[in-house]
Amino acid sequence: MNKEILRSGLLELGYNLSQKEEQDFEVYSNLLVEWNEKMNLTSITDPDGISIKHFLDSIAPIFKTEIAKDSKVIDIGTGAGFPGVPIKIIRRDLDFTYLDSLNKRITFLKEVSKNLGFEKAEFVHGRAEESGQNKNMREKYDFAVSRAVAPLKILSEYSIPLLKVGGRFLAFKSFEIDDEVLDAKSMIGNLGAKIIDIKEVKIPNSDLVRKIVIVEKIKETPKQFPRRANKIK
Repeated sequence: MNKEILRSGLLELGYNLSQKEEQDFEVYSNLLVEWNEKMNLTSITDPDGISIKHFLDSIAPIFKTEIAKDSKVIDIGTGAGFPGVPIKIIRRDLDFTYLDSLNKRITFLKEVSKNLGFEKAEFVHGRAEESGQNKNMREKYDFAVSRAVAPLKILSEYSIPLLKVGGRFLAFKSFEIDDEVLDAKSMIGNLGAKIIDIKEVKIPNSDLVRKIVIVEKIKETPKQFPRRANKIK
């Protein structure tokens, strides 16, 4: 990773990176590059790209919303740990669950967690639509985050059933999302939630801009959701 890009980018967001946190990001970056040689985790492995497109892009959006101390957070379709691991590095208080359908990614994340000394971190190999029907996970989380590449309508059905009433889903989206939001509104309502805000965030040291769709759960999700994957699609 490029330490200067990461440090200056976080300063621009109003966050002063500690020496320990910087070391944690470096360990994570090294593991990402090393493990990527034996399994396909990411196409971005250059130092600048890791610092901007993985680390800053994961962290910047959380400065646009308040996540209370010790909140239970689930990262849906976490992949190689984005956005959840970078967030956890600077918010050790958060109780994170990392969910992914590929077991080899979960194995990688457990290794990252061991090297970084994470506490309050759980790693679940499973599909989001099955987890949403699992009584140990359904309606258990204060926040759900996802940077997964899927339409908002689909991501909402994966995420909202996992939230407590009053919980929030933060969907990290690329810039043009008007049609996607319009298409998702009805389903979000059916799931017992509503869009309360859409925030825009410029990723420091880049031309990248994210939009964060903030969805709040206002009542329990009907039992039929989430449906099976083929129905959702």
